[in-house]
Amino acid sequence: MNPPRRLVWLLWMLLFAFCCRVLGQALVAFFDVTWLPPMEEWYSGLMAYPLLLPTQLLIIAIYTKVCWDFTRGDGYFVQARPMFGRAVLWFGYGYLAAMVLRYIIHMSFNPEARWFGGTIPIFFHWVLASFIIAFGRYHRDRLTHPSQPL
Repeated sequence: MNPPRRLVWLLWMLLFAFCCRVLGQALVAFFDVTWLPPMEEWYSGLMAYPLLLPTQLLIIAIYTKVCWDFTRGDGYFVQARPMFGRAVLWFGYGYLAAMVLRYIIHMSFNPEARWFGGTIPIFFHWVLASFIIAFGRYHRDRLTHPSQPL
């Protein structure tokens, strides 16, 4: 069974958005690009950038493999695993909720930043969480509709 085309496109678009974020931050960090927001807008400082960048590249590699499997309609990540999907989906919802809460807390402590100051990392966590939720829904829905495409 092939995954629905709209899901495949959604996953690729979310991956592309995250890749743009990683590239933008790298351009600012390594090449002092001035037409992009400064590093403090891209970087929350929760993880040292020399560790963050390889972690981001690993996420890109994994998400690319997921997208590739969904594009082909075959492979490890597209094989229906409904119970796995439930766990992934709950993780995705928890991750998204935590990042929404992070946004609320950030805005509470930094009212001068309203609405978008210092939020690039938060918004792109929303992108990553959205990818996880879409992926999890695909697998979870195989539990209730094993023979129907989404």
